[in-house]
Amino acid sequence: MLFRTMWNFKGRSNVGLSWLVRSFSVSSKAPIDMAAKDGELRVFIVSGEVSGDTIGSRLMASLKGISPFPIRFAGVGGSMMFNQGLKPVFPMEDIAVMGIWELLPHLNKFRMRLSEAIEAAFLFHPHVVVTVDSKGFSFRFLKQLRETGEILFAARYNHQGLVSPIHHHFVAPSFWAWKGGEARLKGLTEFVDHIFCILPYEEEVCRSNGLAATFVGHPILEDVLELTLEKNTLQSGWKVQGNCEDFRSKHGIGSGATVISLLPGSRLQEVSRMLPIFSNTVELLKNSFSELTTIIHVAPNQHVKDYINRTAYNWPVSVKLIPGGSPHPKYDALSASRVALCTSGTVAVEMQLARIPCLVAYRAHFLTEWFIRWKAKIPYISIPNILLDSAIIPEALLQACTPAKLASLLMELILDEGLREKQILAAEKVLTLLSPPQKIINSPVLQDLKLKSHDYTPSMIAASTILHYAKPR
Repeated sequence: MLFRTMWNFKGRSNVGLSWLVRSFSVSSKAPIDMAAKDGELRVFIVSGEVSGDTIGSRLMASLKGISPFPIRFAGVGGSMMFNQGLKPVFPMEDIAVMGIWELLPHLNKFRMRLSEAIEAAFLFHPHVVVTVDSKGFSFRFLKQLRETGEILFAARYNHQGLVSPIHHHFVAPSFWAWKGGEARLKGLTEFVDHIFCILPYEEEVCRSNGLAATFVGHPILEDVLELTLEKNTLQSGWKVQGNCEDFRSKHGIGSGATVISLLPGSRLQEVSRMLPIFSNTVELLKNSFSELTTIIHVAPNQHVKDYINRTAYNWPVSVKLIPGGSPHPKYDALSASRVALCTSGTVAVEMQLARIPCLVAYRAHFLTEWFIRWKAKIPYISIPNILLDSAIIPEALLQACTPAKLASLLMELILDEGLREKQILAAEKVLTLLSPPQKIINSPVLQDLKLKSHDYTPSMIAASTILHYAKPR
């Protein structure tokens, strides 16, 4: 109904429209001030993938922990965000699509869900809007929300002083990876008011292109805090030590078994592409070890769960399925593993937290791969390699991602102690670079929270910024 009203309004004469555009602006008040007036804080938050669901849920928990007012959440997310109180508009899996040509079969559903999300946002009247990663959906959502807002609100309300909620985006787009990527940042300023960066060099580049930004640290570091670890763990570095013996005992894995963790991704399209390659890789390795066991880490995505359960019936060696969504079983499984084979993503940072050597692999639709070869300007895709500008973690990408190549690289990583030690030694440097910056932690707003030192997490820094951020007039 709102969008029918919008199109009818747009079809009319534009007499008087100019004052509406002038009067409709981004709020210059901080959300905490608007919440004080309304007696509650309304946050519309959108995530389209499993890693974003984790980031979103931790951000929601942090907001609830420091907001002096009750908070209502609506938007799009997964089970973890739902557990934090999200009122979902539709299932997150409906927009969990990665790639360019991979999107085409889902385009109609994508557009329909985009319209539903925009309408739901307007009906919710949020004080702040937060999108998490998933830039393909997130930026279209924020852009249309900002562009159509003045007309939708003008059609529903006949007064001046209309304001648009502040737009935050969590996880900067990988502009640094693509030719001409930095130039695209300037266009984001029209509909993104502030961006939370998770890599240390992103903040400066965003700001130099007119986009307000804050480096908060990498959210995956919060896995350490979610586990029941000693408080002095952080003082001796970012590291997660799972329970290897307990995991092997529970799952009947002998002490002499060689265990490989497989992390095929979180979206159905990437899992269905990568898991057969992983299966053929394991087939090539099974005669090289007397006891070879594989652990498949299953993302909390129902479509992915169903696919992996079907595939596991014909797995070439002993296989254990570990459900995702909780760091406890994940890191216990990693501690019991000799190496990990991962689809590209943030998992390489998780492997460094666990101090487990890994191999990163990636394949896509052939047209997407052609685009990557044409536009990419850096030789790596895993964050540790990018930060150190060195191939610390072996990568088998695109046409090089074959079972034979993966099997060869895994054999080296299992048997060569020098290669293993190289990754483990690099972990501390990488994780230090990804830690929340001390200058942000020492800011007056955060210090007023009087938190314990290990509670100044990326999520807490972002939550505090969201509450107090006001767009300059």
